[in-house]
Amino acid sequence: MAEARILVVDDDPQIRRVMRAALGTHRYEVEEARSGEEAVERVHAQKFDVILLDINLPGISGLEACQKIRLWSDVPIIVITVRDSEKDKVEALDAGADDYVAKPFGMPEMLARIRATLRRHPLHSEPSATHLTLGDVEIDFEARRVKTPTSQWRLTSKEFDLLSYFAAHPNRPIPHKELLSAVWGPDYGEEHEYLRVFVNRLRKKIETSPKAPKYLLKEPWVGYRLDLPKQ
Repeated sequence: MAEARILVVDDDPQIRRVMRAALGTHRYEVEEARSGEEAVERVHAQKFDVILLDINLPGISGLEACQKIRLWSDVPIIVITVRDSEKDKVEALDAGADDYVAKPFGMPEMLARIRATLRRHPLHSEPSATHLTLGDVEIDFEARRVKTPTSQWRLTSKEFDLLSYFAAHPNRPIPHKELLSAVWGPDYGEEHEYLRVFVNRLRKKIETSPKAPKYLLKEPWVGYRLDLPKQ
């Protein structure tokens, strides 16, 4: 039985062959796409557990493909690119990616990233309630949706994990390293830009005024805190 179904999106046939062979030896079922358009079509038609998405693609870019997939799917996406600046990472995460790997990379690193993406955080970190109400905003953890009086948002895999961890540990400052380790894995202790991007993404969904947040607050020099209304 396959560990997970992975879609490898890259226009280089040699890279696709290498990835298929390497991932196959670890019992992953691998499908391929050669362009952003083909990737979007594949995700529409089939269910995948992880997408490995190259940025530099013919036709629409990997970032555009990521944005299109995020319109309806919360499948975990790992972006692959030759660029490795913080600006490039933030751009990829803003487009909806869950993680970021720079070329050239070794397969042990890629396999670790895939495992981290597939890994669920421990059950004790799940929120005790299935619903959470923040003013006019209702968070349905079972459906992974956020409802406001005027709109409805889907939570991506990592958004759900992060918000679940906040909800399981309300009203206390949670250090950056604890959040990163709980949601992404023990190898992610220093990627603070991941938290900045994902907290901003969550604020756009759960806060009435994302630029003046009332619930998801920054703790200077420490981390973040979910400030829940007192019952």
